[in-house]
Amino acid sequence: MVEGPRIHVLVVDDCVLDRKIVEKLLLKNGVFKVTTADSGDKALGVLGLNEDDEKIEFPGVDDSKIDIILTDYCMPRMNGYDLLRAVKEHKKLKSIPVVLMSSENDPQRISRCRDIGAEDFILKPLIPKDIEKLRDYVGPTVTPTPKVGIKRKMTLDIMPDSSDSERRTHPAGLAVA
Repeated sequence: MVEGPRIHVLVVDDCVLDRKIVEKLLLKNGVFKVTTADSGDKALGVLGLNEDDEKIEFPGVDDSKIDIILTDYCMPRMNGYDLLRAVKEHKKLKSIPVVLMSSENDPQRISRCRDIGAEDFILKPLIPKDIEKLRDYVGPTVTPTPKVGIKRKMTLDIMPDSSDSERRTHPAGLAVA
């Protein structure tokens, strides 16, 4: 498990099974903290807003800042595109990366989401490789703990000691352990 700050992900999906699978994949990684919502409306509530852009209280939700939103595209009432648009149009929320997921590979839908600011569009079912990519979208918020005692190979260019105009061959890229 990674020590230090963790990436707080808001997972939004109307399907309880899909939501639980994504949550387990994120938690298994050890880098993520997860809050879930079963609709776009509730996601806005978690973010401290309602559809009318007014500040509301959402009981039972940790006050921690959301680092990234992972939302399903197809949901009733407010779909993933509408949630993405609401986040990107809000001055305080627009910096939060939003990744959409769907079981439908629709190039027009994907393009439309990317055009208004989606970081990525992932096809369901999610796999561990998809979860790893989420870390890259968050940026420097969470820095991994540096590893101590790792040996690195460095390349050295051996230069001639003399100032002769004659060039001597020298081994380039010599590895030193």
